[in-house]
Amino acid sequence: MSNAYSKDLERWLPRLISVWRASRGREDGPEGRLTPQEVKEVGAGVKQLSLGLTRERQLAGARYMDDPRLLGAYLLFYWPVSYAQARQVLGELPNRPRHVLDLGSGPGPVAFAAMDAGASEVTAADRSKPALNLARELATEAGEALATREWDPLKKNATLPEGQYDLITMGHVVNELYGATDEALKPRAALLESVLTKVKKGGSLLVMEPALRETSRNLLKVRDLLVERGYAIRAPCMYRGACPALVKETDWCHAERAWPMPRVVEELARVAGFHKESLKMSYLLVAPKGEPWPEPPPGRLFRIVSESLEGKGRQRYIGCGPEGRVGLAMQERHRSEKNEKFFHLQRGDVIEATDLETKGDGFALGENAEVRMVAQAGRGVPPAPKPPEAPREPAAPVPPAKP
Repeated sequence: MSNAYSKDLERWLPRLISVWRASRGREDGPEGRLTPQEVKEVGAGVKQLSLGLTRERQLAGARYMDDPRLLGAYLLFYWPVSYAQARQVLGELPNRPRHVLDLGSGPGPVAFAAMDAGASEVTAADRSKPALNLARELATEAGEALATREWDPLKKNATLPEGQYDLITMGHVVNELYGATDEALKPRAALLESVLTKVKKGGSLLVMEPALRETSRNLLKVRDLLVERGYAIRAPCMYRGACPALVKETDWCHAERAWPMPRVVEELARVAGFHKESLKMSYLLVAPKGEPWPEPPPGRLFRIVSESLEGKGRQRYIGCGPEGRVGLAMQERHRSEKNEKFFHLQRGDVIEATDLETKGDGFALGENAEVRMVAQAGRGVPPAPKPPEAPREPAAPVPPAKP
């Protein structure tokens, strides 16, 4: 996460703590940090949420945000995490959004991330009244205007808020809808299709999910259903066919970003008994129906979709690009100024590589290989340059008027 994102998030932390204390009927406490007793209390809620949403999954789809203790745990731990994740992904948008709708907003981490990323009008929509109340209180604390709406996708005849939007976000929502079996995939895809009708031309739908194997693979399966129905993916995919990460049951695709963890998050993670050194999430940016896939710049491009797989005398990653999902490896002896970047790549970076030789499950980069950074993780891939316009034919001379 860049320093700008960190500074924005640091401004939110005292507000989160203040709103949480007010919701619990507490006035006293150190500004911007929790007391040891508060850390212990909230940490127990964080642990319960983590077990219920990532391991046992019994809270997925439940109305856990109506429980004050769990909502408070979400506000102080998962809110900063979701905010930081959203700021990372929003950096890949082709255009800065003005009008944003955040569906399944909870207390608004993604909504406020969009606001801080430059949106001028943001609407947060959720089925939990307590969560929307906290979102409004946070907006008041921050001196920002935030519209709120009630929205429950599981309610019969549920309707989306009126209007058209440059960006619609759904952060950690879709995986909790319609159950946990493959039968949930089609209604999830149908919901996203209905949401996409509310996205303006040139706009995007952002779907962000947990980086678990199950939730990530299910998002990719929904992606394939949308691609089959003619939708283009703006990011992270450059491959236009069925997702190659689904071929093997052991594979999945997720993003991972380093970030300076806020003190509150670090304390709560420690008490809850788990580590949170990096941001991990799976995401899609989907274009509305009828818009083409982005044309990448020329060259053989690959997005790095694995951590470093360094071995004896070589560096290796898994890459995915217009050619599909492949291994990319280079021997240490072929290292040079022209390919030095290959030895320092992060998951999510997009590179152009030359001098590729087919080998094993992908390509080996040879001794003359050049590696160019096309887009760092969290930044959009620049579009292909437009072809130069053909010179216009000179206009024919106008004959003089007859006397």
